[in-house]
Amino acid sequence: MRGRRRVDYTWHLRQVMAEHGLFQTTDLKPLLAARGVELSAAQIYRLAARVPERLSLVTLAALCDIFECTPNDLIETSAVAGRTPVKAKAKRPVAKRPRRARITDESQQ
Repeated sequence: MRGRRRVDYTWHLRQVMAEHGLFQTTDLKPLLAARGVELSAAQIYRLAARVPERLSLVTLAALCDIFECTPNDLIETSAVAGRTPVKAKAKRPVAKRPRRARITDESQQ
């Protein structure tokens, strides 16, 4: 059985934009719209400024068409061997809960 591998990726959209003279994320909006991808200004900003966790293939294809590149130019993937899972340690004894305080009326004693 193989050990677990952790996959990761680096997003290069900002670099690719700069290489093509685009420095404002708002410049992408009409280029994407011309290819049928309607995103808000905030969505486009997040797409360029952050590493997306999800990306539609239509959006990826539109970016590749805009910049005349391949997905490999936008996404650099890597995989590293992960740690072998460690067996769970024996459970520690469970701490007992304190007993509830009883409030009594002193005049009745």
